[in-house]
Amino acid sequence: MIAFALRRLLFGLSLILFATTATFFLVYRDASLVTRNILGEGATQADLDARAAAMGLDRPILVQFLDWLGGAVTGDFGQSYFSTESVASILVSRVPVTLSIVAVGVLVSALVSAVLGILAAVRGGVIDRIVQVLSVIGMALPNFWVALMLVVVFAVTWRLLPATGYVSPAQSVSGWLASITLPVIALAVASIAAATQQVRGAMIDVLDTDYIRTLRASGVRERSILFRHALKNAASPALTVLSLQFIGLFGGAIVIEKVFALPGLGTTAVNATLQGDVPVLLGVVAVTVVIVVAVNLLIDLANGWVNPKVTLR
Repeated sequence: MIAFALRRLLFGLSLILFATTATFFLVYRDASLVTRNILGEGATQADLDARAAAMGLDRPILVQFLDWLGGAVTGDFGQSYFSTESVASILVSRVPVTLSIVAVGVLVSALVSAVLGILAAVRGGVIDRIVQVLSVIGMALPNFWVALMLVVVFAVTWRLLPATGYVSPAQSVSGWLASITLPVIALAVASIAAATQQVRGAMIDVLDTDYIRTLRASGVRERSILFRHALKNAASPALTVLSLQFIGLFGGAIVIEKVFALPGLGTTAVNATLQGDVPVLLGVVAVTVVIVVAVNLLIDLANGWVNPKVTLR
């Protein structure tokens, strides 16, 4: 297990290094593009060269990258080109917003998909068909459309939940829950649909194995068979799908944050891209990759604990 964890950790660190390196070289490949975003289209070449020299962009790009990487390791991602804020302070205020909707979205997806998948596999018949139809519909609906419909129904028509804005849990736990409820639902619908199908299929396969029939013939209670034996063996493929869904939820958060006007990483990344605020964009990429790698490492470890065969790969 330790060797498996070290392999996954090494792979995660390699992925972080690759993603940040590729992003840095792409955005800094031409110093004039960076300085023109700052000075505007009317700037002369002399102005661009002078600004590049002042910012250190005339140095070899490898030297610039090593300087940035050295600072990033210590949490210093530089300063925004368009504000007096450091990139680190911007990220500190934005990360909790995105993590709130993504982490809760993953938790909701895991719980709901487990219940629906087990119910469909065990009951079968009409319930199974209903769950499958709902899963197909859930995967087909765009998350931005789901978000807009939720706003129309729950925020505009019934006025039960806020349509926009974010409340920190430090200010009010109830306000925080209210502010993330609609974004989480909009983000989790497609994830629930995909994970439910995976749980259902895995449970059907496990329940049809010989050792499950042996347990039933031995008089073991059905509830014990279901939750102590079948669910544990079916959890491995479900966890794999969950790790992929986490990455998808992070991507979907960009759209959801825009719909609900949430000041998260997605909104920050879009604004930084439109402005050409390269340090902020690099900071968002680095933090996002670190979070995704960390969560997937935890899911891999959980998968290895549930299914020891995984650690032998």
